[in-house]
Formats: sequence, C-alpha cells, structure tokens
Amino acid sequence: MAKVDSKKKGILAELYGTFFSKSWPMWVGGILLGVGNIALFLVLKPWGASGGIYVWGANLYNSVFSTGFGFKGGPLPAVGMFPYSIICFLLFLGAMGAALMSKQFAFRFPPVGELLKGLIGGVIMGIGAMVGKSCTLGGYFSGMAALSVGAVVFTIGLGLGTWIAVKYLMFEIMKFPKISSGKTASVLGAGKGKGAWQPYVGALVLIWGLVIAFKYTDSSSVRAWYAAIGLFFGFVCQRSRFCLVRALREPFTSGDSKPAIGAMAGILVSMFGFTVIKFMGIRDAMLWVWPHFWIPAIIGGIIFGIGMTIAGGCIVGSLWRAGEGHIKLYFAIIGAALSMPFATKYIAAPLYSALPASMQTKVFLPDYVGYGASVGLFLLFFLAWYYLVKWNERTGKFSAY
Repeated sequence: MAKVDSKKKGILAELYGTFFSKSWPMWVGGILLGVGNIALFLVLKPWGASGGIYVWGANLYNSVFSTGFGFKGGPLPAVGMFPYSIICFLLFLGAMGAALMSKQFAFRFPPVGELLKGLIGGVIMGIGAMVGKSCTLGGYFSGMAALSVGAVVFTIGLGLGTWIAVKYLMFEIMKFPKISSGKTASVLGAGKGKGAWQPYVGALVLIWGLVIAFKYTDSSSVRAWYAAIGLFFGFVCQRSRFCLVRALREPFTSGDSKPAIGAMAGILVSMFGFTVIKFMGIRDAMLWVWPHFWIPAIIGGIIFGIGMTIAGGCIVGSLWRAGEGHIKLYFAIIGAALSMPFATKYIAAPLYSALPASMQTKVFLPDYVGYGASVGLFLLFFLAWYYLVKWNERTGKFSAY
C-alpha cells in the first residue's frame, strides 16, 4: 500500500511541476491571454487597464482632498463597482498567487534611483495613457485586435517612445551609472531550505481572489466572471513572463524575438475572436476603436512608450510584477494612478480641444475595406513585424548588444 501511495504522490508532484517548476513559453501565454480576451469581450468588453488605474487614483484624490474628479464626463464609479479597477486588482492577486505557488515570490527592493525611475516612469505612462486614450492593452493588444487603425498609429508611437527611452537608458548607464546603483534587498524569498510555506499561501491567495470575484457585487454575475478572468490573466502573465514592454524593447536591446512573438500570438487570437463577435453583431463593432486617430494616438503612444520603458513595465506588466514583489513596479503603479486624473483634466482635455475633429476620430478599418480585407491587411502587418524581429534577432542590426 505504501508503494502505491508513493506512486500517486509522484504523479501529483509531476503534475504540479508541469505548471510551476519552470516558466511557460511566452507564445503559450499569448494564446491563453488571447482566448481570455475573447471571453472578456463576450462577457462585457475587451481587456483594458488604464481606466481601472485612473479610477484608483481619482477615488483616492476625491476621498482625501475632495477634488471632484469624474470619469469620462460623468460621475466617478466606486473602485469595487468598476470592472476595470477590480480586474486590475485581481490580476495583481493572480500573479502573486502564481509566484507563490512556484516559489518565485519575494519583496525585492532596488536602489533608490530605480524606485524614482519607477515612480517617474509611472507618471509619464499615466500622461501617455490619458493623451492617447489607451495603454498597451486598450491601444495595442486589444486595440489592434479590434481592427482599429488608431491602434496601429498608437503602436508605432509606442515603438518610437521605447526607442527614445532605450537610448536614454544607455546614455544614463554610460554617463550616470550611480543613478541605478546602490544597495538592494530581498525579503521573504524562497531558497535552499526556505520558502516551503509559499505554495500554501499562494493557494490561499488564489482562493481569496475567487472569493472577491464572486462576492464583490451582488447585482451582476457578469461582472463577477469578468473579474475572475482577471485573476486568470495575472496567473498566466506571471507563469509565461508575458510582457508587452519587452515585445517592443527587445529588438533595440538584446534582439530576442520571443516577447514580440508572444504578443503577436495573443493579438492574432484576440483579433479572430473579435472579428467574429463584431461581424455577427454580438457586440458593438466600434468597441475599442478610440477617437484618437491620428495626432493623439502618436503623441500618447510616444509618451507612454517612454514611461513604460523607464518604469520597466506597462500598466499590466507593472501589476503582475508587483504581484511577484518588485517594489519598483509598486512605485510605477502609484505614479500612474496619481498622474492620470490630472493628466486627463489639464493635459488631454486642452489638447483635444485644440485639435480639429479630423485629427481625433475613430477609424474602424472594416468600414472602409470590409472585414475580409481588414483581417488580411492586419495579417500582412503582423507578418512584416514577425519578419523584422526574426531578421533582427539573426543580424542584430537594431540591437544595442
């Protein structure tokens, strides 16, 4: 009997190891996130993050200073009743649970200079998100899947902003290396003979996330399922190391094509699902087609690209890395949440008022060439992107090292 129990234990340990002993391929994470994004669209709306972080910051200001910030011209929703604010929090919890289950959690304290870069990068991201009306999710991952031409412009802006920030970081390393040097610390990390408690706590964190998802609202089971998918997203991001910043940054640094291919996989899966949903009339075809073509998209994309590269993560990347315990990314989220309400009122609003309507429109490609040709054109775009990153990986033409 003891021998049989040992075999059973070995089989279960093997199953556990499949999910938690090592990271998953990024393209696997991209596909899973793409499928989840389709589910979000069917349930309510596609994946986004900047709106949720805005609601965090605006509610904080209103509760402490009575600033009177609203949301999209209306009253400000409570944190617990706005789908994107709760999905952001549960993504954080999902990543924390996954990190604990795989014994990869630790509170990691970088040098002070890196903390400041996280905060400043977050502030810049918040400005870019409000000017461009989207972040790497709404204006890149989900926006391109929604067949929005503005999303293509925003993505080009992200690439330009990333290139500018990489150039700056290289200059900083050469001229001012002390900014990012100094003492570091790691607390509660696993290691030899340590961290046996982490998987048990991780399981409790994931259970807690599910409880929050299905109990935070009594009025809408749709919102509860929407939130639960956020927990899944955090789990997948952490396990696959899925990172939209790396997808745009690596061609300019190491030349690694894997992050870009992972992003492509997720966008393509989302795009085919979104196309069917829109074509069948299940959801409004103009959802996730933002009125930012073309000036706000390019300006917002550049600003956001600079911010996310300096911070070391976009909104979603900062959330799941914060779930792993990276303190710098906590600062990035704080910076974004604090800057977004003011950026909306004092930067984005004056900019949109000054621009003619022709420079801030919604451009849904199927309205001009039909669904079939639109999908074909986006496939050509991704094929060119794939060829470029693979060619660069082999030649190193755009890579710094």
